[in-house]
Amino acid sequence: MAHVERSMDQQGSAYSLFQTAIMLEGRVRSRTEELTGLMHSLERSNTALVAAKEEAETANRSKTRFLAAASHDLLQPLNAARLSASALADMSLGPDARAISGQIERGLQTIEDLIKTLLDISKLDAGVVHPVIRPVRLADLLGGIAASFRHTAEGKGLRLHVRGADRMVVSDPVMLGRIVRNLVSNALRYTTSGGVLLAVRSRGSVCRIEVIDTGCGIVPAERALVFEEFYRGQAEARDCEPGLGLGLSIVQRMAAALGHPLALASRPGHGTRVSLTVPVSAAAPAPEARVGPVATRLTGARILVVENDPATADALARLLRNWDAEVFVFRDLAGVAAADLRPDLLILDYHLDNGACGLAVAEHFRDTAGRVPPVIVTTADHGAAIAAEVEALGAELVHKPTRPAQLRALLTALLAEAAFSSPPTAC
Repeated sequence: MAHVERSMDQQGSAYSLFQTAIMLEGRVRSRTEELTGLMHSLERSNTALVAAKEEAETANRSKTRFLAAASHDLLQPLNAARLSASALADMSLGPDARAISGQIERGLQTIEDLIKTLLDISKLDAGVVHPVIRPVRLADLLGGIAASFRHTAEGKGLRLHVRGADRMVVSDPVMLGRIVRNLVSNALRYTTSGGVLLAVRSRGSVCRIEVIDTGCGIVPAERALVFEEFYRGQAEARDCEPGLGLGLSIVQRMAAALGHPLALASRPGHGTRVSLTVPVSAAAPAPEARVGPVATRLTGARILVVENDPATADALARLLRNWDAEVFVFRDLAGVAAADLRPDLLILDYHLDNGACGLAVAEHFRDTAGRVPPVIVTTADHGAAIAAEVEALGAELVHKPTRPAQLRALLTALLAEAAFSSPPTAC
């Protein structure tokens, strides 16, 4: 009897184990089906995410191309307007007319800054801007920026100093310059007494570029917002001149593109410090170049202008004649070839009618006269390919809208250089 009972117990245990195995197998099958379903769902989600990402990137690139094309069309009439305003300012005007001329110039400058900044932000967001990293001498970079803002600072009764800039760093000089320029501009806008300091402090293999002001400061609630687009802050509404609200936004984007950490510290009523951490270059600082004084008179210079936009051509010719230059204006190469001139300098628009390129005019002089006079190429296109073409020609590139003071300084330098290297020619 005991044997029978043991046998029945063993059979019961075996049956119980069998039932447990079947139950576990069912659970495993059910869980496997659930996991398989989740994997298929994740695959579909990943596919949808990839498609959405590609669609967003395509839309971003399309937006950038649209803004680039639109900005080119907008900058062309803006260029003519700025040149005309500058020519007007050179005339004998009464106090009221001169004040109106200054207001027009400031308004045009604001429009230009807005267009260029929006285009820069679009390019950074689309990932089409790639930094060109190389050693940068901070003394030259920061010294040039300080010089460009000296007049603005003096006009507000502010001090503007640079300290400790004898360093070589590794960065993109154009983007780094744009970052510091925006920071200085912002600091001067929010400072009514005291001044702004551009300081460089070494920290081992890196250094900090600091822009320190004694302005109105930033309250804690606004510090996370000041880098957002079109955010101007409460302080500006009280006693600061208006800005675009885009300067710090593009600073943050460019700093991220360069991999340079950005930090902000501020005390309301005492000022603000914005610092950018940049790698130090192993190269030793090069000796600072000393440039002698350059004459600023353009009297009698024979300048050939090739520009297909009538408003821009007229404004540029008027401005150059105000500077006592002799000006010859044409729309295309055919007009230049028919005139058979021997100018001292060429100002060529890159994009001419019917797909023609202004660089062909320079090649014409090389073929017919055996030499190319100094060349300035103007364009609203900031593309790298055009810059490379202009550099290969040995010409100077000036982006529209043209800044009259920059143009005059460049004309003077090129004509002075040409006067030492070649004998004068007659038209």
